[in-house]
Formats: sequence, C-alpha cells, structure tokens
Amino acid sequence: MAWCAHAQTPIRVGSKADNEGAFLGQVILQVLKHEGIPVVDHTQLGPTSIVRRALLGGDLDVYPEYTGNAAFFFHREHDAAFRDAAQAYALAASLDRVNHVTWLKPAPADNHWAIGVRKDVAEANQLQSLLDFARWANPNVLLAGSAEFVESDAALPAFQKAYGFTLHGEQLLVLAGGDTSATIKAAAEGISGVNASMVYSTDGAIAVTGLVVLEDPKHVEMVYQPAPVVRDEVLKQYPAMRGALEAAFAPLTVERLRELNARTQINGEDASKVAADYLREQGLTR
Repeated sequence: MAWCAHAQTPIRVGSKADNEGAFLGQVILQVLKHEGIPVVDHTQLGPTSIVRRALLGGDLDVYPEYTGNAAFFFHREHDAAFRDAAQAYALAASLDRVNHVTWLKPAPADNHWAIGVRKDVAEANQLQSLLDFARWANPNVLLAGSAEFVESDAALPAFQKAYGFTLHGEQLLVLAGGDTSATIKAAAEGISGVNASMVYSTDGAIAVTGLVVLEDPKHVEMVYQPAPVVRDEVLKQYPAMRGALEAAFAPLTVERLRELNARTQINGEDASKVAADYLREQGLTR
C-alpha cells in the first residue's frame, strides 16, 4: 500500500446513480482503499446536478465525471474543442481550475448519444456510419428512442441536420423514459418492426445484442470521456491518488466498458463486485 492512513481525513467518494456511474465510483473507491487511503462511500448519490453541487460545495471529494459535461457547466456547448478528445479534456481541466477542482486523465472510452442498427441490417445495407444511414434511412428505418433523444437539439435533430436526413413520425417509436436497454432490445429483437435504436456508446446491452453503433465522422456529438474529478485540497493531501486512479481508468476502452456495463445492466451483478474483478484482472489490486 502506497499511503499510510493514520490520522488522515477520509475521502468522500461519490458517483451518479446510473449503472456506469456506480461501477466507476466503485473503481475509485476500491483503488483508494488499496492505496491505504481512508474512504467514505457516497456512490450512486444522484444525477449530475446533485453530485456536481456536492463536489463544489465541499460535501464530496472525488467522483467520476464526463469531459463533455464541462461544456454545460461553463455554457460552452458550441465550443468545437468539446468535439475533440484531447481538447475537451484540456479545456474541462482548465475551466474547472477556478473551482479548485482537478480533472485526472480520462479513460479512452467515449460515452455519447449514438444510433445503433441491427447487425444483419447493417451488413445487408453496408451501414457503418451516419453518412451511410442518411442514404438508407428513408423509407427503411424504424427507430426506437426516448422523447428526449427524438426532441433534444443535441440528439436526433442534430444528427438529421448534420447528415441531411429526416425521420418522419411513422418512422419513430418513442418509448417512455430514457432507458436505452429498452430501445436496444426493441431494435435487436425487431419488436414492432424496429431496426434501429438510440444508444449510449458504452451501453452494456450493445455487447450482448451485437448492435452496430454507427460512426459519427462529422463529430456531431461532444466527447464524453469519464475521468476522476477531485478537489485540489484533497489531491494535495493524497498525491498518490493521481497515479493510482489514472492507471485504473486507462484500460477502459469503449469495448471494455460495454462488457463491464453488461454485467451490471444485463446480468444484474453488483457494481462493487464488477469493479473488484476488473481491478484484480488489471493487476491493480490483489
């Protein structure tokens, strides 16, 4: 263990309440424990607004956040930098200095809104990107999505504008709520003729169903790489946490995160067990 925990203030570890947030929060928690740093578990605390407020208010010390969300925190949604991975991280880190918050290096995975197509449909129609999708969409597609995905200027309307296609009402199956596992299942199983789905690019259901996630060569979506964000005061007290947490996030590619998310989202495994298995497999804990 790299740190002696005697008489030290525990680090309060938070996360968002979703499956991926719970897993990433447990990765942070368990890495810090392994480093001998005392921790308090506040993972699955709530949505972004609550967790972010807790960090800035000094009620949390570290949690996993996505680089693209910094665009909304600082009202920079139209800044092209947030559509490039390296620039998004650099800008997020720079902007948050005013709050005495440090962004550690993010995982390579990019978790953004996307469109997935059934594998057999993608292969038969040579669909690899949204450029291909635009060519094929009318009248062939029936897409399942949430009301937010269908209506939000940052989601389907943005894809339609950038790639020059329009899905009409009869080509959309709008499902209540924002559960991508339901939309992915509808596409994978062809429910009601659905052959395409809104997805988040690291969804666990993608790994299980084999849905083909279409590439976004025009970078319509901002980059959302998960990274530990930590209050400067805490990082100064426990400098060893930087290297340990960055080593734990570095192997999390899109494919790896999909596999791990599938264990919690599809198999119903506890996030703490999935995180423990992952860290052990990477040789980061014993």
